[in-house]
This record gives sequence, structure tokens and C-alpha cells, in this order.
Amino acid sequence: MFKRIVLFVVVAGIAAGGWFWWSLERTRLAENALPPEIVSGNGRIEAVQVDVSAKYAGRVMDMMVEEGDMVAPGQVLAQVDTAELEATLEKAVAQHAEAVESLAETEADIASCESALLLAANNLERSEKLLKRNAMSQEEYDTRKNVREEAIASLKSAMAHRRTAELAIDAAKAEVKRIQTQINDYTLRSTITGRVLYRLVEEGEVVAAGGKVLTVLDLSNVYMEIFLPSEQASRLAIHADARIQLDVAPQFVIPAEVAFVSPEAQFTPKQVETMKERDKLMFRVKVQISPALVRQHIDQVKTGVRGVAYVRLDDDVPWPKRLQNLFPEPTIDVPLKSTTETSDQTVATVSNARQR
Repeated sequence: MFKRIVLFVVVAGIAAGGWFWWSLERTRLAENALPPEIVSGNGRIEAVQVDVSAKYAGRVMDMMVEEGDMVAPGQVLAQVDTAELEATLEKAVAQHAEAVESLAETEADIASCESALLLAANNLERSEKLLKRNAMSQEEYDTRKNVREEAIASLKSAMAHRRTAELAIDAAKAEVKRIQTQINDYTLRSTITGRVLYRLVEEGEVVAAGGKVLTVLDLSNVYMEIFLPSEQASRLAIHADARIQLDVAPQFVIPAEVAFVSPEAQFTPKQVETMKERDKLMFRVKVQISPALVRQHIDQVKTGVRGVAYVRLDDDVPWPKRLQNLFPEPTIDVPLKSTTETSDQTVATVSNARQR
């Protein structure tokens, strides 16, 4: 009898514990369940890759950055040899100075021609008075008149030479500016805030015109791409509120917004897992993280990190509790789980880039 009572108590305890655990699990699942107006998709953090290329062929003299370095707009990344262009620039500067001297000589000629014309005009005026009083012959008058006409022609010629000299100065100035601009183009600068992904050449190597020197990740444009079926994509609005949950930090979510919804459907990529296997045609959706938020966590941003993006089809639907714990301020140390897969992929990608 005593054994039966003990057995009954044990069974009852197990049943009560099981019921209690089932209740907690049911409550947890209910809290974490997504409403129909919130949909999700798997993806990974991506950023736009910007190729820094040489505009002109030349030998790379200096590489100022390494893979993984942060760069800012205007920062010098590499320097291509400009010795030949520097010599050409000196020649153009000398030609500009020569054109300036030529203009000065022409201005002096104009002043001389104006003086000669003034003298010839005065002499002709006096000759007209003498001719009327028959104090001068017609031949001498015609000679002085011809001198004035020659002075006018000389002045016109000098003024034409001045215009030519001015055009020569403008041409020489434009040539100096062109060469200087070309020299500036040999200094490769960053146009974005980002991180150096690949260093494709080394110092001393010769690159062709348009040859790639570096690849930089544009960290002002960080996003995750997911794929949604047409039924969900058709209800999704641009700038709709979104959340991103990373595998390495599942305790936090990153606020984002829908930046792009593809106007054309495509077959589901093999790496994308969907809830409905029958959905063969999907629409690509770009969920973008705010550039301001990225700048706050710029040292922690890494591409290739996998996660899940959630988007709201209806702005009036609140986010579930588990999607309300936003990513902390950068002053808080965020524990991140190591991901061997991501590291291996990064090493393999860099290795393949070097082989290319």
C-alpha cells in the first residue's frame, strides 16, 4: 500500500512538472510567434563593393593601406608614378610663360603702332591745310596719307597678334590644368567611408589603364537581401519597418527598413530556405540598415554574417517581444559568438582574389 502511494505521488509529480513545462513552452512559443503581418527571410549582411582603379597606366609607387583598414573620403590609398608627367608639366608651364612674354611684346608693338598712327594722322591733318593754300604738292600729300594708312594697318596687325597671344596663353593654361588634373588622377583616393576588402597589387607592379588596385566595402550602404513570395512581396511597401537578427548576436535585433523590392520575380536561389517549398518564384527584397546606425558601430560591421530579416506588411502591427531588444550603444560590450563558417569563407574569398 505504501509503495502504491509513493508511486502515485511520483507519477503525479512528473505529470505536474510536465504540465508546467508544457505551459511555459506554450507561453514562450506564443510570445515568439510571428503574426501573419510580419514575414521573414534568411540572408547575410552585405555591402556595396567599390573598386578603386587606376585611370591611367603606370607603376604603383606606394600603397598606403592594408586589407582590413578603415578609410575615409579623400584619404590617399595608393600613388602611381608621375615622373614623366611632372616633366611634361614643367614644359607646359614654360610654354605658358613664353605665351605671357609674347603678349607683353605684342602690347609694346600696339603702343608703338598707336604712336605712329597718331603722328601720321597729325601730319596728314597739317598737310590738308597746306594743300588748300597750295603750299604743298599733291604728291607729298598722297605720301603722308599713305603713311597714315600703313600705320592703321600696322595697328590692326598688332591687335590681331595680341588676340593670338591671349589665345595662346589660354591654351597653355588649359594644358597645364589638364596635366595637373592627370597627375592628381595618379593619386588614388577614397570616395567613401569603408573598409579595405582586397589589396590587389603591390608596390612596384605596373597596372594598365582601368586596372583594379583595391576593393573597398562601402559601409554607408550595408544591407541584407531576402526573398519573399509574390503574395507577401506585393503587400510590402518601400521604407517599411524591418528588423535584422544576426546568428552571432541573437539576443539583439538591428532596426532597418525596406529599401528595394524587385519588380521582377525570379526562381528561388538554392541557398535560400523557404517555409513553402511550392513557392518557386520569389521577389528579391533589400533590407537596409541606417547609415547613421552603421557609423555608430563602424568597427563591428562585417559582411558575410548570416541572420534573419523580418519585415512588417502592416505598420499598425506591433513587433513581438523578442524583436524589440534593439542593438545596444557602442559603449556596451556585446558578446558575440564565434562563427568558424564566416571566418573560413572570408579566408577563402581573399585567397581566391589573390589567385585571380
